[in-house]
Amino acid sequence: MSNQETSPVRDVTDPLGTVVSPGVMEGQGAYNRNSRLQASGIEKALPFLATAAQKVALETGTQSLVVADYGCSQGANSLVPIKVAIRNLRPRLQNGRAISIFHVDQPLNDFNCLIEVLSSHPKRYSLDEPNVFPNVIGRSFYEQVLPSESVHLGWSSYAAIWLSRVPSLIADHIFPPCATGEVRVAFERQAAEDWQTFLSMRSREMRHGARLVVVLPTTRPRGSYTFTEFMNVANIVLREMVDDGAITAAERARMVLLSYPRRKDELLAPFGTDGQFQSLVVEECEAQLLPNPGWLDYQRDGDAEALARTQAAFFRAVFTPSLAAALDSIQQRNFADQLQERMVWRLTADPMPANTAVQTIVLAKSAPSEVTVRDQMVSDRPADAG
Repeated sequence: MSNQETSPVRDVTDPLGTVVSPGVMEGQGAYNRNSRLQASGIEKALPFLATAAQKVALETGTQSLVVADYGCSQGANSLVPIKVAIRNLRPRLQNGRAISIFHVDQPLNDFNCLIEVLSSHPKRYSLDEPNVFPNVIGRSFYEQVLPSESVHLGWSSYAAIWLSRVPSLIADHIFPPCATGEVRVAFERQAAEDWQTFLSMRSREMRHGARLVVVLPTTRPRGSYTFTEFMNVANIVLREMVDDGAITAAERARMVLLSYPRRKDELLAPFGTDGQFQSLVVEECEAQLLPNPGWLDYQRDGDAEALARTQAAFFRAVFTPSLAAALDSIQQRNFADQLQERMVWRLTADPMPANTAVQTIVLAKSAPSEVTVRDQMVSDRPADAG
């Protein structure tokens, strides 16, 4: 990984000429420092993970138990969930049976930061756990990343929101939920294909009786939500940067994000009428409101600039590397600095919550003889994200 603060990824194109944005997080620990929103969503999903770990089918023997963390980024947000998984698995294991943890992310991820977190963070899950072994894998989770029927428990937080490719550019915007017409349909189709691919690869890797817990943002059932308004601010700032000559119109036209928050019906679509897909069945699917932690701070202290800087730093860490991939010139640090400061100015003048909703889906892999039509334990509490 480069030592530049913003990952030095360039724009690439598929054979059809469509821009493919890499979707990596900003390096050198920037994502770890600016992912409080994701951490708060993960916290809401921990009870689901604990229950899943308690229900995982365990075979007899001394073979290492396998836990997979799909889309780990720089690792800080993986420490608590993996610790929860270990705490709920360990009482079920005999003779201190080994647990192997596999952290998976795409090759451009900042693995230097990840390894440092796993080896030296004061809250690392391997502390006082001599028979727990962390591993890292640099590979896209849209392909098989672990041996078939090897995974006992899978976890993925905020990673499945990223598409494998961008099916179309979006006229006058960067965020797929703001697309309309045929472009929106193209993103919906890509999101459906990617979700089925993700599930198929995970089912191939999971043992029978394994569980997979996936956490990802969602939209409210109807209308807009305040996170879209937040993304509109970034879109306006990019338009200003074109007008001021900071970036070219051609560069701006190529900018698009792979981030696609799925609705509940989109998550459940592969499971159809018989309640299963690739031997996976849904045990839980629940959406919950997720207030922005920075907004809660602002309500307490009234510091609009602090809120704006928190929100702009979050945007930079998560989204700016993808946008910078469209630049012709290697000036990504300058681009990131300008975009961030312009967002701070606008967000200070007009504070907004940027709330979202978080959705957790729990999947179990059944043995072939067990895959039947069944009642799904699917919660149906709609989330109002503002």
